[in-house]
Amino acid sequence: MRTSSTGRLVTVLLAVLAALLVQVTVLPHFAWEVGGLGVVPDVVLLVVVATALATDTRYGMLTGFFAGLVLDLAPPADHVAGRWALALMAVGYVVGRLAHDNTSDVGRLEADGARRPPLTLVLAAAAGGSFVGTSVFALSGLFLGDSAASVADLLQVALVALVLDVVFALLVVPATYWLFRRLGRERALQGMWA
Repeated sequence: MRTSSTGRLVTVLLAVLAALLVQVTVLPHFAWEVGGLGVVPDVVLLVVVATALATDTRYGMLTGFFAGLVLDLAPPADHVAGRWALALMAVGYVVGRLAHDNTSDVGRLEADGARRPPLTLVLAAAAGGSFVGTSVFALSGLFLGDSAASVADLLQVALVALVLDVVFALLVVPATYWLFRRLGRERALQGMWA
């Protein structure tokens, strides 16, 4: 899935902002209470996972940093800024490295020339990304004294978040891939007619 750098940037910006809007406006109304904390699927994290699968480790890390920073600054943020930036940057790195270490292209080749990752890879990447992101965020909160929750509560939150993220990955990762493919094709067509 080769897109121009401008097409990738536009895709990432649109995907991150759309995910952020859904995550901070719609999903809190459906929060699952665990250990006194409301748990929602981390749609922004799943966009970072999809970007790391669709591009490479470096782009996944940069997307994770940008997405985490936006998530840190978006209301109703109640934590030290930078915790989500660190967590999602780690997600972009880990998913990108694990997905692309022993293969140059992830997934099967589709009729339109795009590569689509297998479902098992999407679910494993979502589960691993959720575990890494939630763990880094929670541990950084404990380290900075920014979290009043106990370790037992944080473990329950991480488990519920992992399950919710894996379920939502079935929607978010294919949608992000579709956006990459769609904007990449439009940029290629614009280049042909220029």
